[in-house]
Amino acid sequence: MNHDSTATHPKHQPLFNSQAGLLWGLLGVCAFSLTVPVTRIAVSNEGMDPLFIGAGRAVIAALVAAVALGATKQIRPSTRQWIRLSVVSCGVVAGFPLLTSFAMATVPASHGAVVTAILPAATAVAAVIRTKERARASFWCAAALGALAAVFFAVISGGGLSGIQVADLLLFAAVVVCAAGYAEGGLLARELGSWQTISWALVLAFPLMLVLSVVSINYQVPTGGIAAWGSFAYLGLVSMFLGFVAWYRGLAIGPMSRVSQVQLAQPVLTLGWAALLLGEHIGWSTVAGGCAVILCALFAIRSRTSTSRPMERTIRSHSMN
Repeated sequence: MNHDSTATHPKHQPLFNSQAGLLWGLLGVCAFSLTVPVTRIAVSNEGMDPLFIGAGRAVIAALVAAVALGATKQIRPSTRQWIRLSVVSCGVVAGFPLLTSFAMATVPASHGAVVTAILPAATAVAAVIRTKERARASFWCAAALGALAAVFFAVISGGGLSGIQVADLLLFAAVVVCAAGYAEGGLLARELGSWQTISWALVLAFPLMLVLSVVSINYQVPTGGIAAWGSFAYLGLVSMFLGFVAWYRGLAIGPMSRVSQVQLAQPVLTLGWAALLLGEHIGWSTVAGGCAVILCALFAIRSRTSTSRPMERTIRSHSMN
């Protein structure tokens, strides 16, 4: 494998291959669908601190990424690319894992799945902002309705406005930072390659994640059974690395607007895993809330897709600069 084995070269091969992009995107979504339930399993073990789970899994993934980068002698990113990688690091390496780890300590995985179901629409919004695309009013309306649906679900689940939990605020913040990381990572994957993008982002965040892990261990030495440590291993190797290799590969192949629609299946899969692995009861409010958020996200992505084809050329030229 050489330094550009997974990167795309517009001059020698077509940038967009819808079928391949969708398949890679689906593989990434399947990997991510287990993240929330598995995080719930890990944090429900009293011997593991949420800080250790959120930061420690990034340390594991960063070590694997560093070995892969060194073994394949990858060319280091430019200064401008390092700045853009910091967005990916803050969003998907540090922000989302830490925020969801603390959130999952107090709410069911099914609750987290519904609140974060707005992520596809948020990613589409981030992509529109990032590429300076002119989206229709229907797109913004659908995205706003999706956010309101997620908030409404959090409200009724918490027993009213006074019952909104801190976990809900953490989950909403996780969606925002993750969407930014997804959008920027999708663009960078066309320049650096799919696995290279997440690898460099992990390496960039490694010092901070290592410090946070050490702080957590000093506070509480992590202990747990096979389920807890197995969940932690999955988060580090799959959720933080292999899943992103597939996801960013799909976004890089594109079209990004179509591949992002695959993400709509993630909350459905997550709810299934929550019921299967955790035995959580999926009530009518959870089903209704999930459907409302997913439908709004679908409409938002569809609204953008209908006007985004000309923008794919803009994204392509932007990624070559």
